[in-house]
Parts: sequence; structure tokens; C-alpha cells
Amino acid sequence: INCFQNTVLVWAPCIYLWVLSPFYCLRLYCHGRGRLPLSSLCSAKLLLGFFLASFGFVEFFYILLERRQEIQQHLVFLLSPIIRSLTVVLAVCVIHWERMRGCRSSVFLFFFWLLGVVCSLIPLHAKVQLAVDQGLSPDIVRYLAFFSYFALQLAQLFLSCFADRAPSGKAALKNACPVQDASFLSKILFWWFSGLVFKGYRSPLQAEDLWSLREEDTSEKIISDLEEEWTAERTKLQHTSIALGSRLPEQAQFLRKIQKEQSSGFCLLRTLARSFGPYFLNGTLCLMVHDAFMFSVPQVLSLLLGFMKDEDAPMWKGFFYASLMFLLSCLQSVFNHQYTYTCFTVGMRVKTAVMGLVYRKSLVVNSAARRTCTVGEIVNLVSADTQKLMDFVVYFNAVWLAPIEVTLCLFFLWQHLGPSALAGIATVIFIFPLNGFIARQRSKLQVQMKYMDGRVKLMNEILNGIKILKFYAWEKAFLEQVLGYREKELKTLKKSQILYSVSLASFNSSSFLIAFAMFGVYVLIDDKNVLDAQKIFVSMALINILKTPLSQLPFAMSTTMQALVSLKRLGKFLCQDELKPDNVTRESFKSVFENGTFSWSKDGPPCLKRISVRVPCGSLVAVVGHVGSGKSSLLSAMLGETEKRSGAVSVKGSIAYVPQQAWIQNASLQDNILFGQEKKESWYQRVLEACALLPDLDNLPAGDATEIGEKGLNLSGGQKQRVSLARAVYRKADVYLLDDPLSAVDAHVGQHIFNKVIGPKGILRDKTRVLVTHGMSFLPQADLILVLVDGEISERGSYQELLNRNGDFADFIHTFASSERKECLSEASQRGNITVVGDTNSITIEALADSDDDHIPEDLGKLTKVDKARIGRVRSFILKLDDTVFLLTIYFWLMISIFPLLWADQPVINGTQLNVDLKLGVYGALGFAQGIAIFGTTLAISLGCIIASRHLHLDLLNNVLHSPMSFFESTPSGNLLNRFAKEIDAIDNMIPDGLKMMLGYFFKLMEVCIIVLMATPFAAVIILPMAFLYGFIQSFYVATSCQLRRLESVSRSPIYTHLNETVQGASVIRAFNEQSRFIMGANHKVDHNQTAYFPRFVATRWLGVNLEFLGNGIVLAASILSVMAKGTLSPGMVGLAVSHSLQVTGFLSWIVRSWTDVENNIVSVERVKEYADTPKEAAWSIEGSSLPPSWPQKGAIEFQDYGLQYRKGLELALKGISVHIKEREKIGIVGRTGAGKSSLALGIFRILEAAKGQIYIDGINIAEIGLHDLRSRITIIPQDPVLFSGSLRMNLDPFDAYSDEEVWNALELAHLKNFVSELPDKLNHECSEGGENISLGQRQLVCLARALLRKTKILVLDEATAALDLETDTLIQSTIRSQFEDCAVLTIAHRLNTIMDYTKVIVMDKGHIVEMDSPSNLIAKRGQFYYMCREAGLL
Repeated sequence: INCFQNTVLVWAPCIYLWVLSPFYCLRLYCHGRGRLPLSSLCSAKLLLGFFLASFGFVEFFYILLERRQEIQQHLVFLLSPIIRSLTVVLAVCVIHWERMRGCRSSVFLFFFWLLGVVCSLIPLHAKVQLAVDQGLSPDIVRYLAFFSYFALQLAQLFLSCFADRAPSGKAALKNACPVQDASFLSKILFWWFSGLVFKGYRSPLQAEDLWSLREEDTSEKIISDLEEEWTAERTKLQHTSIALGSRLPEQAQFLRKIQKEQSSGFCLLRTLARSFGPYFLNGTLCLMVHDAFMFSVPQVLSLLLGFMKDEDAPMWKGFFYASLMFLLSCLQSVFNHQYTYTCFTVGMRVKTAVMGLVYRKSLVVNSAARRTCTVGEIVNLVSADTQKLMDFVVYFNAVWLAPIEVTLCLFFLWQHLGPSALAGIATVIFIFPLNGFIARQRSKLQVQMKYMDGRVKLMNEILNGIKILKFYAWEKAFLEQVLGYREKELKTLKKSQILYSVSLASFNSSSFLIAFAMFGVYVLIDDKNVLDAQKIFVSMALINILKTPLSQLPFAMSTTMQALVSLKRLGKFLCQDELKPDNVTRESFKSVFENGTFSWSKDGPPCLKRISVRVPCGSLVAVVGHVGSGKSSLLSAMLGETEKRSGAVSVKGSIAYVPQQAWIQNASLQDNILFGQEKKESWYQRVLEACALLPDLDNLPAGDATEIGEKGLNLSGGQKQRVSLARAVYRKADVYLLDDPLSAVDAHVGQHIFNKVIGPKGILRDKTRVLVTHGMSFLPQADLILVLVDGEISERGSYQELLNRNGDFADFIHTFASSERKECLSEASQRGNITVVGDTNSITIEALADSDDDHIPEDLGKLTKVDKARIGRVRSFILKLDDTVFLLTIYFWLMISIFPLLWADQPVINGTQLNVDLKLGVYGALGFAQGIAIFGTTLAISLGCIIASRHLHLDLLNNVLHSPMSFFESTPSGNLLNRFAKEIDAIDNMIPDGLKMMLGYFFKLMEVCIIVLMATPFAAVIILPMAFLYGFIQSFYVATSCQLRRLESVSRSPIYTHLNETVQGASVIRAFNEQSRFIMGANHKVDHNQTAYFPRFVATRWLGVNLEFLGNGIVLAASILSVMAKGTLSPGMVGLAVSHSLQVTGFLSWIVRSWTDVENNIVSVERVKEYADTPKEAAWSIEGSSLPPSWPQKGAIEFQDYGLQYRKGLELALKGISVHIKEREKIGIVGRTGAGKSSLALGIFRILEAAKGQIYIDGINIAEIGLHDLRSRITIIPQDPVLFSGSLRMNLDPFDAYSDEEVWNALELAHLKNFVSELPDKLNHECSEGGENISLGQRQLVCLARALLRKTKILVLDEATAALDLETDTLIQSTIRSQFEDCAVLTIAHRLNTIMDYTKVIVMDKGHIVEMDSPSNLIAKRGQFYYMCREAGLL
């Protein structure tokens, strides 16, 4: 032994260092990072090194002088200290070289010192033993030398756990990620993360607490490398397809297309693999090492049980095996978490890369390709498909490793049990197809997703058209529709959950079934086959290992399949055709079309034919023509957005573009106008003044710093259009392309803008302007007018020339001019001078803008409250479920675990065991009982959750539909939709699954603890403190993890919003040439999201490593205590305790993870209940009300001192109105914007409740009847016609209250009969979302048909401001005059000519009635009405 101590144990570390240091130094030489300053840590290492080296030399001289006789026998004693000292000198040199090459934490030397300490442990033990026996005196120098040497080695090992300081010269990042400064040990155990966990535990984390991303994780770094590779791959792919594509027949071309989609996916995979593959392979290596350790644990268990059986074995063997098992388990944990960490890091980078590529592509994709993928699909690529790729990275290795692991398990089982192991294989082959079959059935039941989509789509429409539902009292019909979807959804969900419970039960019983089959066959084959502890428990440990790959395999397969589909979709999108930069040439002197023919897609029909135009510099060119004649296409051709078939287009200088539908970003008003330019105050003010935006700024709560909701939510149409125009004007571009910017604004504002901006005296007078317009009044001032008919220029010239020609243009002018002149003037007249420019009620804007600003703090502030409620909620959620089932489950679980122990400890008589058949029977019965108990538990949880979910959804729906209009104006519809989609989905699926997992693992953990305590009651001393420590770590983790998840989801939605905006405004961004700024913005948003995502997955690793080390502590305790109690414990008991404690590590981390999931998702319950206490409307109908069914019979309305306000604290919008309207009277209501015209209508329908006074209809006070009773008996034709997706019939009559004949009759009166009868499905024609597949005029007529069907005694008509084409308008007016002759009609008029023949006119101003009489009397009085008529040119 002495020889062994002085040779092998001394030389092992030395050989390690001498052999590997040349390679290590070479690596440092190649990958140097600049020298480090000499720190105190480095100095201490060097100093300790010199001391260590000197000890060796001291010992060498001491032996030379004192112990000559020993040297004669063994020269080894003299060599050992010398070798040791020289090695330490080498180590000191390596430390110095590391400092020179900038290595801050050395793995290499850490292992050297570790090896040194481990090898010194045995001599230490021997020396201590010797000193105890003989005393220190005989050889005190060598004792002291050895102990000091050992202490210094320990100190070196301790110091090598820390990392050196970074060189001071580097500019440190603000809040840099500590992983870069962490030592090797801190990296593998994730201790560098602890700082954030403690911070999150002390106070809720904020976005600024998070670390900035490491450089290699930033979008800029990842995408700049990847983009070049991908472009090269794509061009290669396109060349092959072009070369083959031209010469192929039809079917072959189709096959080529499919093949191209496939190969584009593989191209993308190849590109990603090139970039991220090497780092991913590091992780794969860790996984393989982990597997090696995993399989060695059962082998060591086998040795330990052999030791327990062997009475003569020395004790040190037992302790050695126990420690080895602990060590292997710890290494297994470390490698497993390193692997997962690598996978998630790669996943995160893949997500960044794909998002970046998709975003950049969405800016250059051409219009034909843009038509094939909707905004939703593109957002889906970024949200759903990138998630699938991330899952793929994490689970991909399981696809090939799982089969290998299964094979190895079966091989080791064969060693223990011989051919009986085949019975286990048979069971596996039976169980897993069963689970596969169940999984397939469940995926068929994914139909529930279809119902959910239908439900969410319907909710979206309800929220968008909520005003119409309230006016028509249609809430109940739509409520029924939503609940219809919900019932179907829950029905399929219930089936799916029952199947899931079956598969959970079969999976949880799988280890029992495999063991039952194997042990049964083993005992029954031959009487001589004896089941002892070693066989039983080693087999059980192997079976437990077997479960992991078996459960991962089907999941990994499906993830891989989904990822391939996602890759194909991404590849297809990323290979779409792009806009050709040569569609438009930039020239320095003129803007010209030369015989150009253009189409929207390569193969489509041309949208513009034979276009030749010269646009003189600085001129105003007007483009006119009927709808669909190609006016907007002409501008698109100048922007290069269309495919150029032939000819040429050139444009001089920079372009500014105002699209027909204003595109507004979710940013402040000022940012929308500056659009990336720097602010020049005087020019900015000029632009605001010219675009008539100054009055609006006074109405907005924060002026031009007001945040505008997405798609310009809190601006009116006219305001949006003016902001869009201001953005273009601020640019100071050379060419202005204006696509009908004046149609959305009121006539007088339009005139103002034309004079100040576009016209010959406007700010843009020296620029080239191409104006598409419908406004005739502007044409005389144009330098050149182009008349487009069917995509060709039919006439061109100045206004006068064209009129004299008497062509298309002259007819066009004559039909429009007379009516339009009147209309412009009448509009201007109502609004008086141009001082008030706002063209919406400023009140709704305020409500919205306020809510927008308050929205964020509300969420942040609420956090603590939610946390308090959360824990209680989890409890109450579980208490609904059945406790008895749980206790049964635990009982069967314990019995089934302990039964093999009774079997193993049975004495063996004549080489056989007794009553084998009986035991097998009992074991089998227990196992099946356990399976049924598990099934019962999971089913109880599932059904309990479904019942809870049904109630929560119903309450939410009722609460939302009963909310007043003000609630919808102040709550973004996205928030509400989110409650109906994501939060309800979490309650349906996530919470029950999380609960099942958590409770399942919790039972298993209880069982393990009980078994370990039964075997070695003394283990309680260790298990109890561990339980406290566990609770302590868990509370730290849960606090931080919830915050991180919140921060991550908060920072995720801006990415989608930004992408959504970009796709919709791509043409504007390209026209202004702002692509790079938007790409930077997208990078920043993705990086901001990743700063929260990165710590989120590291938190799980931190937790996993720490908990698994705790769990491994339980393994160590169980095995060491068993070894100490060797004489008193049976091998069976030891096997039971140790094999179960091996599973603890897995259980612990799963319990915390599933608990955290449940905690996070319970927030959904909170958020769904949030709308329970918002203010509600009055009751829809009042029980036992004595309202006659035919009320109102006459339709007389009386206002008595009526007042109304929009919100408490604002001044009254109507002040003391007293009016009596008799039956069959036709009343016109006129007044300027904000005079309170629309407020009267809102009051009659009780959309707003009275602030004072009453309204009586036929003598009944409307405040005393139910809202539906009131709203269903009077009718309104609203300003904006809203249709819902569904059949046309549903849109007219959602309650099916009328016969088909009545519906057709109404359609005929509304002049829609011909249109509807020509549709293939007639009344069942499907209207698309918002009724977009029929024209605006037809939608207006459908609203008229609704009114004709209801035929109530009171009709309120809110006239549409956006001038409908005159035909439709005349139709509507004449129908109303003839059909509603015996009704009271109130018209809120914007055009005076429509109400000149009414019985009375009410003139309103600032909430008061100023005049009221018949139109002729009012004109005679020469009051306000007279002046209005005069301005409108009616007198």
C-alpha cells in the first residue's frame, strides 16, 4: 500500500498535466484574448504555487539527509517529491501563460488540482490512522509537510473555482450578462444566475433589471452572417428551377412547384445548420456523456446490493459504492443541464434568425406573392412556426438517441433476467402503439381548434360591431352563436381529456406492466429461477430509465414532423418573388412613362395598358376615372410596386407617397409625422398648420405626444388621412404621389388642405405632384388631367381643353358637378369657419387616449394583487376535485412498491420460493387497481376543470356583452380578444395538464419519502432539512420565474404588432426608403424580447441543477445509512430505498416546473374574472313589465328637460332639451360638429343614460323599461354600415323572426332584389368578415333592408358623411319617404337638401336647441338655418 501511495497516487495528476499541457498551451496561443492585469487572485495562485513547489524540494533534501537507509531500498521515495515539485512549477507556468493569453477561468487546472486532492485523500486517511496508532513524534516533519501540502492543494482548488477580472481597457456593456465573467464551476452549476433570482425574490423584476444580450445572441450579429448564406442558397435554388421550369408541360410544372417548396425548406435547414450546427454538436456530446453516466448508475446499484448480501465484504467498499453512486448522479445532472442549456441557446438564436429573415422578406415581397400570404399568415410564421423550430432543436436528438437507449436498457435487462426480458419488450410493443393510437385520436379531436377559431373570429366581429348589436338589441342572438361554438368545443375537449387520462394511466402503469410481465415469465419458466433483491431492484432501476426515451420518442417524432412542415412554410415564404429594383429607373431630370404595360402578377391580366406620359417638373397632374379604372395602379407603377411587362418608367429624385387608406403606426403623433427625420420646429409647425392638424392637437390629451393606437385606433378617418399627408409633406421630397387623400376629410377641410398644400399656392407648389382625386372642384387648378378608363388613358389635357372636347370627361363632370357643389357648400356651412377642424367627437378620442396611457401602469401595478389572489385560487381550484380518489391512489402506489420487497426477502428453500402463483396474482391485482385509481384521479381533475372553464367563459361573455359602449371605447379590442382566445385556452388545457402532472409527481415523491423512512428511520434527520431547503429554493424560483414569464410575454406582442404594421405599410416604407430604420426597429424589439427569454430558460436550469443536487443528497443519505445498518437491514429493503431515491431528482424538478406552470396559468383565471366588476348597462329586459306588445303604436317622442353627458365630470353634451315630436312627423336635426346631433340619437337608444330629465315614447318613460324592450321597438340606420360574417339572411334577421317572403320583400324595397337573386346562394350568400365582399353602397342598402324588415314606428337616420355615390343616396331617400310615411323619422342631416321637405327642422348648437320650425318658416325668420341654406347654395 505504501508503494501504491507513493507511485500511482503521486504520478496520476503529474502525468495528466505533463501530457495535456502542450496541447492546452497551443490552444491558448491560437485563441488569445489579450493579456490580463495581475490581479490579487492571480498573485495568490502564483504564490501558493511557489510554496507548493518548495515543499517538494524540502522533502527531497530532508530524505537525502535524514533517511539514507530508506533510499537504498526504494529510490521511489526520493523521486516522488521531485516529480511533484516539477509538476507544480509547470502548473505555475501555465497560470502565467493563461494570464498572458487572457484566459480568466481555467478548466484544465481545476481538474489538475481536483485530481491532486482526490489522490491525496487515501494517504491522508493512512497518515491520520498511523498518527492515531503511534503518535506524531517519530516523524513530525513529514507529517507537517504532508498536511501543509494537502491544505495548500485544497486552497488552490478553491481559488481555481473563481474567475479573474476582465481587462479594464474593454468598454463594458451596461448591465452585461455575468456568464462571461463567470468561472468554469459557476458556469456548469449556473451559480452566475443567482444574483437575478435573489433580486427577483426581493422585489418584482422590471425590464431594466435584465442583462443585455451577449453579442453572439444579438439580431445584428446573427442575421448579418446568416443573410449572405441564405441569399446564396436562394439564388442557387432559383437558377435550378428556372433552368428546368421553362420546358415542362402543365402537370410536371405543378410537381416542380411542390418540389421547389420542399427543397426550399431543406435549403433553409441547411443554412441554419451551417450557422448553428457546431455549437449544437457540443450539446449533443454532453447528452451522450450524460447517457453513459445514466446507465452506469444501475450497475453500481447492483454492486451495492451484492455488497449487502456478502457478509465478509469490507465496509470501505460499501462507502465507496455509495459515494460513487452520488458522484455519477451529480455528473449526470450537470451534463444533462449543459445539454438543455445549449439546446435552448441554439433555439433562441434560430428564433432570432428566422424572425429577422421573415421580417426582411416581408419588406421586399412583391404584390402577387403578398396576395398569397395574408398578414395573419406572416405573423403566424413568426409566432407559431418559429416556436415549432425551437421545440425541434430541443427534441431532435431524442429521435436517434431514444432507440439506442431503449436497446441498451433491454440488453442490460437480458443480462439480469435472461430471455424473460423479451416479455418486457412485448409489453413495450403493446403499450406504446396504444399510446400512439390515443395520440392520433386526440389529434383528430383537434377539431376543437376549429371551433375555437370560429368562436374567436365571431368574438372579434362582435367587438368590432358592438355598437350595431346594441342599437339593434341583437346581443342575445350572437351570445347564442358564441355559446353554440363553445359547447361543441367543450364536447370535443371532454373526449380528448378522457383519452388523455387513459394514456396517462397506461403510461404511469407502464413500469408496473413491464415488471409484471418480466418477473412473471421469469418465475414461471423455471422453479429454480429465484427473484432476489439484486435482480428485482436493478431491473426496476433499468425499467425507470427505459420510461424516459419511450415517452420522448413519440413526442420527438411529432415535433420533428411539425418542424419539417414549418420549415417548408418558411422556405416557401422566403423564396417568394421579390420586387425588381429595375421596375423604376431613377433619373435626374424628368418623370416619364414610355408605352408601359403593367400587371399585378407575372401571369395576371395587365392592370395598365399602353401608358405614355411625361410629367413636367413642378406640375400638378390630376388623375380621374371611375372606380376600378386603374388610378391607384398608376401610382403603384411609379413606385415600382407592379410587374413591368413592357415599356419603361423613370422617376426624378426622391418620392413621398400618401396611400388611399392612411397607414398609421402605433407611435406618438409626432413620430408618425417625422417618420425618422429629425425635427425642425418651424417647418414642423408649418406642416401641421397646412394639414389642418393644429385644432386636433388641442383636442388630443397630450398634444402631438399622444400615443396613437394600432391602425390609428383613436383618430377619425379624416385625422388619419391628414397625418398621413403631413408625413409626406414633412419629407421635402421631389415627387409627391397622392392617392385620393381628400376623400376621407370633410369638404371644407379638403378645400383648406388643397389651398395650403397641394394647390398652386400651397407649400408643395414647386414640387411634382400626381393627385388621384374624385373631387371635381380641384380639377380647374390642375396643370394636366389624365382620364383613365379600364387601365388606359382615354383623354388628357387641361380642364378647359377636356370640357371643350365633350368626351368621357365632360359627361363625368356634368353628372357630378351640380350635386357636388351643393354638397361641399352645405358641409362647409354646417361647420362654419375653418377654425374647428376636428371631424370626430373629441370626446371619444379623449376616452381612448386616456385609456391608452393608463393601460400599462394598470398592468404593472396589479402584479402584487394578482399574486395574493393566485395562491388562494389554485387551492380553491383543486378543492373542487375528489380527495378520496387521491388517497386511494397513494395507497395503491405504496402497496405496489413495497410488494416486490416482501417477495425479494422471501427465504429460498431448496433453490425455489414458495407460493409464486399467489404472489404474482396479488402483485397483478395491486397494479391494475393502481392504474384505475390514476385514471380516476386524472379524470376527476379534467372534468372539474372543464366545468370551471365553462362557467368562467360564460361569466366573461355575459359581463362583456352587458358592458356599456364607454367600456368598449376605452378598452382595446385586442385585450378583450386575448381574454377570449389565449386566457380561455390556458384554462381549458394548460391548467388541468399542469395540475395532473404536479399531483402525479407529488404522490410519487410522498411514496419515495415514506419508503426511505421505513427502511432507515434515521434518514428523517436528512430528509426534513432537505424539504425546507427545497421549499426555500422553490419559493425563490417561482417568484423570479413568474416575473420573467410576464416580462417575456409583455415584450413579445410588440414584435407581432410591429410586423403587422410593417406588412400593411410596406409600400409606404418602401416609398419613403425607410427599410433600414424599420429593420433596426425590428431587431431592437426581437432583442428586447430575447433579453427576457434568455434568463427565463436559464432559471429552469438553475433550479434543475440545484434541486437535483439536493435529490442526489437523498440518494447519498439512503445508501450511506443502509451501509451503516448493514447487519440489521435486508438487501430487499436497501434495494427498495435506494432504487426509489434515485428517482427523486426527476420528481423534484418536475413538481416545481408544473407548479410554476399552474401558477403562471392561474393568472388567466384572474384576468378572465377582471371584467366582472366593471360598470354594466341597465337590465336587458325587466321581469313582469306591463309593456304592451305593440308599443309604440303612434311613435310620439317627448323630451322633458333632458340632459346627457359622455362621462362623469365632463360638461353636459345636451343641456335641458324639451321637445315634443308628434306621430308621423319627419324631423331633420342640423348643426355644426359637436353641437350634439348624434347625442340625441344615443339618448333615445339609451346608449348613454340621461344625466337629468326624461324621454317619453307614447307616454312611457323609456328609463323604466328594459334596454332590449326599448331598442328592439325602434330602428336606426347607422352611419357606417356594419355586416357580420355569416349568411346575408342572418345579417338581416338574426333571430329568424321573419318569413323568407318578408325578407325578399324588404330586399326589393331596398333595391337589392336583383343583386341578391343573381348570387349563386341567394339569401344564404356568405358575407365575409365586415362584409368586405360586397360594396360599400350595397352594405348601406342592407342596413336599409334591416330597417324595412323591422318596420317600427320610430326611425332614426344617422346620415353617412362619407359621400355615397349619388345613385345609392337618392335610392335610400326615396325609399324612406315612401315606406316610412306613417312613422316618426328623425334624420341627423349633413346635407341640407335631403331635409328641405321635412315637417320640422331642429337647429342645434352647443347642446341647446336654437331654432325649431318648418324649413320654410325658419328661412323666413332669417336665423341660423337661413344662413346655412344660403352657404349651401340652396337659396
